[in-house]
Amino acid sequence: VQLVESGGGLVQPGGFLRLSCATSGFSFSSAAMGWARQPEGKGLEWVSRIYRDGVTYYADSVKGRFTISRDNAKNTVYLQMNSLKPEDTAVYFCAKETPGSSSGYSWGQGTQVTVSS
Repeated sequence: VQLVESGGGLVQPGGFLRLSCATSGFSFSSAAMGWARQPEGKGLEWVSRIYRDGVTYYADSVKGRFTISRDNAKNTVYLQMNSLKPEDTAVYFCAKETPGSSSGYSWGQGTQVTVSS
């Protein structure tokens, strides 16, 4: 299983970014995927998940601002982040549901998102 995030960076408050997670090594179309984030010095927080049938979940803190999507032809999951706030600053991790693993998920290496003026 390989998960490679991209698209992070520095953006001003109110701005937008689109994160991508390119995957390989498993049947992407059958997998539940998601994004979690970890602000510096804090714990991991789930941001959003998308299941193989397209059903989505969002944390209350990002509802209405973030949109998760998947392209099964490209084996890629996306996170469109709009109206970014300083409190969205974190390392964002792509995740694949992996039953039987220690955390229940496989993780990418993360991409830094910094929201600051």
